[in-house]
Amino acid sequence: MLPIDGARYGQLKALLEGSGVPVADGLGPEIDVAVVDLGAPGVEQVRRVLAEKAPRAAILGITTPKPDVDAGVFEVIAPESVVKELVPRLAHLRARLAMFQEAQQRQRDLQVLLELTARYAEATDINELLHDVTRRLADELQIDRVAFVVVDGERGEGTIIAASDDPTLKDHRIDLARYPEVREVVRTGKPVIVEDAPSHPLLEDVKASVAARGIRNLAAMPLAVRGQVQGVLLLRRSTGPFNPREVEFLTTVAQATAVAFRNVRQLERIRGQREKEKSARIAAEERVAEMKRYAAYFDHLSDGVAILDGRACVLSLNPAGQALLDLKQADAEGRHVNTLTNPSDEALLLDVLFAVSKGQVKNDVDLHARTGTGRRLTLSVSAAPLRGDAGDGVAILTLRDVTLQRHMAEELRQTSDFLERLIDSSVDAIIAADMKGKIIIFNKAAEAICGYKADDVIGKLHVAQLYGEGVALELMKKLRSPEFGGVGRLSSSRAEIMARTGERIPVNLSASIIYEGARETATVGLFTDLRDRISLERKLTDAEARLLESEKNAVIVALAGTAAHELNQPLTSVMGYAELLKRKIKETEPTWRPVDIIHREAERMAEIVKKIGKITRYETKAYVGTAKIVDLDKAVAHED
Repeated sequence: MLPIDGARYGQLKALLEGSGVPVADGLGPEIDVAVVDLGAPGVEQVRRVLAEKAPRAAILGITTPKPDVDAGVFEVIAPESVVKELVPRLAHLRARLAMFQEAQQRQRDLQVLLELTARYAEATDINELLHDVTRRLADELQIDRVAFVVVDGERGEGTIIAASDDPTLKDHRIDLARYPEVREVVRTGKPVIVEDAPSHPLLEDVKASVAARGIRNLAAMPLAVRGQVQGVLLLRRSTGPFNPREVEFLTTVAQATAVAFRNVRQLERIRGQREKEKSARIAAEERVAEMKRYAAYFDHLSDGVAILDGRACVLSLNPAGQALLDLKQADAEGRHVNTLTNPSDEALLLDVLFAVSKGQVKNDVDLHARTGTGRRLTLSVSAAPLRGDAGDGVAILTLRDVTLQRHMAEELRQTSDFLERLIDSSVDAIIAADMKGKIIIFNKAAEAICGYKADDVIGKLHVAQLYGEGVALELMKKLRSPEFGGVGRLSSSRAEIMARTGERIPVNLSASIIYEGARETATVGLFTDLRDRISLERKLTDAEARLLESEKNAVIVALAGTAAHELNQPLTSVMGYAELLKRKIKETEPTWRPVDIIHREAERMAEIVKKIGKITRYETKAYVGTAKIVDLDKAVAHED
C-alpha cells in the first residue's frame, strides 16, 4: 500500500490488518497488489510508480472518477465504498492478476515455441541446434541444467549430445543405471516429474548422489516419434517444482524437438548419401576412363562384359554383350542391368550385385533371362568389384550364353535318372565296377540276392569279394577272349556269387566291358538268381523218375498178367493129363513116381503163375553175380 494520504493510509491499514491481509509499506518484489489513493497529492509520482509496477502487479486505485491509467490489471474503488468493498475487491483483483499473469506466461511460452520451431526449420547443424535449445529453455524457465540424452535401451547406455551449462559437451556417454528417471521414460514413453528428488522412491538407488549434487526437482520428457522414444529431454532445478503449465510447455517442446531431431538426422543421412553417390559416380567415371585402355580387349571377347556403377546401372557394354542381349550401346548405357536381362528371378541377380558391393566375387551363377527381342537365354553370370574391393560399388559383370549346354545337361540328367530307375527296376541283379574292381552300380535286385545295401557296397566293396578265389580273374580272361561271345562280352553262363551271409548262390551270368574309344573303363554284369530254377529242375527230375518207375511197374504188371494168362492154360492141361496118368498107373509101377513128380511140379508151376498174375509192383532180388530177378513174394506182398 502506497502511503500517499497519511490519514487515509492509517484507516486502510487498520482495515486490512483487521481482515488478516498482510500490509507492506512501499513496493517490493513480493508485492502482488498495490492500493493507491489517486486523490492524494503527488499524482505524478503515483503515475511513475504505476508505470513501474503495473506489468508485474495489480493496482487498486481509490479515486473518483477513474483516471486515465494504462495498467495491466487495474481497478478503481470510490472512497465512500472502501470500508465495505476493499477486502473483497482485493481478493477479486488477485484472482484477475493470477489469470493475467498466466495468460502472459502462456503467450510467452507460445512465442518461445514459435521461435524454437522456426529455429528447427532453419537448422542444418544438429549439435548447434540442440545446444541453442537447451540454453533457451534454461533461461526461460530458470532451470539449472537442461540436457538432451539419446538412449540405447538394449545396451543400457545413453549419450548426452547437448547441455545448457556446457556448450562444448558432445557425445558424452552415461550409464543409464545412474539415471532411473531416464529409464522410466524409455520404459513408459511418458513424462516423469520428480519433486523432492532425494526422498523420491524412483531415485532410491541414487539418492545419495542426487542429494550431494543439490538436485531438488527433476523433469524427464520423452523425445518420441510415432511411439518410438529416441531420446530424453532432462531438466534439473534446485528451486520450486515444475508446475502444470511448465510441464505442458516442455512436453510440446520435446515433441517438436523429437521431430526436428529426426528430420535433421534424415537430412544429414540424405546429404551423406548424396555425397557418397556423387563420389561414387565420379569414381566410377574415373574407373571407366581407366578401363578404356582395355576396351579393345573387351571388344574382342566372346563373352558379354558390362561395367556397372554403384546403382547397378550400365556404364559400358561390349559388342558381345550387345549381341547377346539384342541391344545397342546407346540403349544399354544408364539402364539398370535387371531391365536389360529381364531375369525370371530378379532377386537372384540383385543378390549377386549386393555381394559384389560388399567386396565379394561371384562366379558362374545361372540366370534365366529374356532379351529385348523376347529370346530366352540361360546366362552364366560372374561379377566382381572393379579393383577387387567395394570402395565405390563399381563392378564388372561377365555374361556367357550357356543355354545349349544347360539344355543338354538337363537332357543328360533326365536320361541318367531314367537309366537309374531302369537299372533299379530290373528283376536281374546289375553290378558294375571300375577297372580297379570298385563297385559303382549295385541295383535293388543285387541287394536282394547278395544281402548287401547299395550304400555299404558302392565305392567300398571290391567286386572280387562277390566271387570265390580267382573267379573274378577268370571272368576277366573270358571277357577279353573272343571264345565266349566276342571280345568284351561274356555270354550267358553258370557261376556262383557269395552272399553277405557266406552262402554261395548259383546265378546265370552275362557280362561285358564298357569302352571309351579303345580304353576299358568299367565292367558290368547281369546276374539271374538260379536258386528257384534249380529247385524247380530238381523237382521235375524227381517227378520224371517217379513217372518212369510207375510206367515200368505198369508194364511189368501188364506183362505178368499176360504171362499168367498164357501159361495157365497149358499148365492146366499138363496137370489134368498127369492126374489121369496117376489114376491109371499103380503106385507100385516104376512109372508112377515120374508121373507123380510131373503132377506136383505142374501144381507148383500153377502156384507160381498165380503169383505172377497178382504182381502189382516191381521188386527185385539178387541172383547169380550182379544179376537181379523179380522177387515174386515182395511184388505181391501188398496183397496180404
